[in-house]
Amino acid sequence: MAMRLPIDFYFDFSSPYSYIASEWIGAVAARHGRTVRWHAILLGAANQVTGLQPPVNFPLKRDYLYRDVQRSAAFAGVPIRMPDPFPIPTQNAARVFWWLHEADPQRAVAWARAGLRAYFTRNVNLSDVPALKALVHETGLDADAAEAAWNDPAWKARLKAANEAAIATGVFGAPYVVVDGEPFWGNDRQAQIEAWLASGPPRGLE
Repeated sequence: MAMRLPIDFYFDFSSPYSYIASEWIGAVAARHGRTVRWHAILLGAANQVTGLQPPVNFPLKRDYLYRDVQRSAAFAGVPIRMPDPFPIPTQNAARVFWWLHEADPQRAVAWARAGLRAYFTRNVNLSDVPALKALVHETGLDADAAEAAWNDPAWKARLKAANEAAIATGVFGAPYVVVDGEPFWGNDRQAQIEAWLASGPPRGLE
């Protein structure tokens, strides 16, 4: 039997589609005997390479985004309340992720879930230091140690390296999922991911 590789899941704490996908990626992987490797990234870093701008910068795209996010969350059975402000800088939350990941990847995943849920269901502003520290404390972590970590050049460098590695892999948006080397961009690729995990590549892509 071929070795079942982990699924790579790239997300941004300020991406509503990352939040929705984060609620189903683990179950999808488990159904097919896979694990998930989570990667916190910053879409801003990818945008600098691609030249893309956030959809909210354009009224037509912004209006569609807000409607589609609500529809996509309802379709997935995921609660959501679009936060204000949106989007926000999330480098500190991402640095906490990599700080935790160094010692315990599962604890980092738990933090990622908590951060995404807090921002997209309770409007906890992850870019606000007091709010972020309060959330860190709420999740059972040492808030002062987390603040020290996100201000530490070492964890700033770790996030920068994660962004660079993601871009080198081909990541240009979030969520971005890689299964057996095959990339899938967007929350709306769940059905294709499920089919790939169940049967491998479709005919014509073998």
